[in-house]
Amino acid sequence: MGVHSLSVGRGPAVFLDRDGVLNRIKIRDGMPYAPDTLAELEIPADASDALGRLKRAGFALIVVTNQPDVPRKLQTKEMVEALNAAIGATLPLDEFRVCYHDNADNCPCRKPKPGLLLQDPVYDVGHSYLVGDRWRDIEAGKAAGVRGTVLIHSGHTEPSRSEPDFRAESLTEAADWILNDSKRST
Repeated sequence: MGVHSLSVGRGPAVFLDRDGVLNRIKIRDGMPYAPDTLAELEIPADASDALGRLKRAGFALIVVTNQPDVPRKLQTKEMVEALNAAIGATLPLDEFRVCYHDNADNCPCRKPKPGLLLQDPVYDVGHSYLVGDRWRDIEAGKAAGVRGTVLIHSGHTEPSRSEPDFRAESLTEAADWILNDSKRST
């Protein structure tokens, strides 16, 4: 099934990576890492307002996150779900879509593949956006056929392999760009 046959369904969404977008990451040797515990969870101060504006504009807010530390035995599925629940209790999110696979699994839901964005329920990807902090996020958005991709600078030094449509320093900047860009598409 091609992307175009999936591009209609529910209304538009903003697909959001979790770590580095909805919560702060830890940086070790220039690489980003998810929080290990609830005590380490830190949600940016602007997240609730930025997401609220997107929600009021009619976007569904869907978290799409790779969590390879679970199969690597560095994190438990229960802790990932507890972190998701804590984020979901704080922010106006509609759904969490989690890939618990590692690279070697070659699964269609592991970003940079678009599977998480194209799961049921399917959103109108042609009018949707993806916000991430790594090249895998941007490539997944492009592969799914979203209207725009936003790369948030989260402080890591991993090189970007794919150019986003917009670069932002915060979720507020990302929301501003999405809201302005979506007005141009109507």
